[in-house]
This record gives sequence, structure tokens and C-alpha cells, in this order.
Amino acid sequence: MSLLTTYAALALAIVAEVFATSFLARSDGLSRLWPSVAAAGGYAVALGLLAVVMRVMPTGVVYAIWSGFGVVLIAAAAWAFQGQRLDAPAVLGLGLIIAGVVIVNLFSNTVGH
Repeated sequence: MSLLTTYAALALAIVAEVFATSFLARSDGLSRLWPSVAAAGGYAVALGLLAVVMRVMPTGVVYAIWSGFGVVLIAAAAWAFQGQRLDAPAVLGLGLIIAGVVIVNLFSNTVGH
């Protein structure tokens, strides 16, 4: 698997996880059928893609990227679509998460560029 394909699969896993988490919030504790089905499907896709990526990249790095970008994207989705507010400390913290992911990818030998 090429590096571009690996990162594309990881990006799709992140998007699927954000999709799933967004529907999980709408499932009302898994009591609403279709949002629950959408959440389960999104998580299945996310975990399947994550497993494929982990064949090539180290688990810790994959999980750091997946969780870091997932946190930022779900916060952005909640802000955009659910009206949740982000104050300055939240925005700063999310920026630090992105900075950490970028540092790991650009400077760590663990990633295996």
C-alpha cells in the first residue's frame, strides 16, 4: 500500500468516525433506529479502514492521527450543525491537537515515511 493510499484510507476512517459520532448524538441513547444504524455503520467502516491502515503504520501513530483529527472534526461538525459553541480555550486546545499530529507526522521517525 502506497503512502498516499494509506493516508487516504486513514482520512476516510476519520470521516466515517465523525459521521458515526454525529449520528450517535442523534440516536438518543441508541433508542432511535435509523440514527443508531447510521452510527453503527459509520463505526464499522471507520474500524475496518483503521485496521487496514495499521497493517502499514504503527498503531500508536495511527491512533494519534485518527483520534486527534477526529476530535477536531467532530468539534467542528458540532459547532456547524448542532450549534455547539467553542470558546477561545477550546479553539486553542484543538489547535494544539492539530499541531501535535503535524509534529508527529513531520518529525517522528516512528511514522516510517
